[in-house]
Amino acid sequence: MNTRTPLAPLAVATALALTFPAIAAGDAQSFVDKAAVGGLFEVNSSKIAIDKAKDRNVKDFAQKMIDDHGAANAKLQTIAGEQKLKVPAELDATHKSDLEKLQNSTADIDQPYVQMQRSAHADAVNLFRSYAKDGDNAGLKAFAAETLPTLEMHQDMIEKIAASGAGKPAAADASTPAVKSASTPKPAAPVPGANSFTEDQAKSRIQDAGYTDVSALTKDDQGIWRGQAKKDGKSTQVALDYQGNVFAGAD
Repeated sequence: MNTRTPLAPLAVATALALTFPAIAAGDAQSFVDKAAVGGLFEVNSSKIAIDKAKDRNVKDFAQKMIDDHGAANAKLQTIAGEQKLKVPAELDATHKSDLEKLQNSTADIDQPYVQMQRSAHADAVNLFRSYAKDGDNAGLKAFAAETLPTLEMHQDMIEKIAASGAGKPAAADASTPAVKSASTPKPAAPVPGANSFTEDQAKSRIQDAGYTDVSALTKDDQGIWRGQAKKDGKSTQVALDYQGNVFAGAD
């Protein structure tokens, strides 16, 4: 396990870390599917970050993901095999797309990699917490419970890296800071930037702004979630940028 110093004070020597896609799994096979795909994505995306990231903390975090996931993925494979469950060997379309964006980027990848990790770890904690509590398979339920504290530790690590400035989206201009506060004026249009909102989080944020029937959400190449919704009985296009600003009729 990698113990290079800026991350060493946060490391737990025996920990196995996983970060996974999307929220809670309803049954054993669904949990295995999400866990395995997440594990593959972590290893593959972190290999790219090792080669292309510039920030030392980001590189060290990526190396830790690679080191930990070899053992963690093997453990999941063993448990799933014992339960006669299939383990996906390839990424799903969403994660393949994210991986290609990192691989093909000619710009600094520290920002998108960190934001992907923040979003993935938020989902991972929800996934494992849910299955550890209500899972339908004793072996996988124990695995989820044992792994959850490590996931929470890794989530703390990536949040500290983000807070230190690594991977923080740049402001659109001097009057629009990267981190939106209550005193930040709303920009006139969606602000491009690495968007860490998941689709469910984006939908919830738009609904909180007073919209209903939110649908067809997709994230464009500027990190802006776009879709359809209704407000006051009228259909409209909506957009959500990485700062959480919601816009109607945004093209």
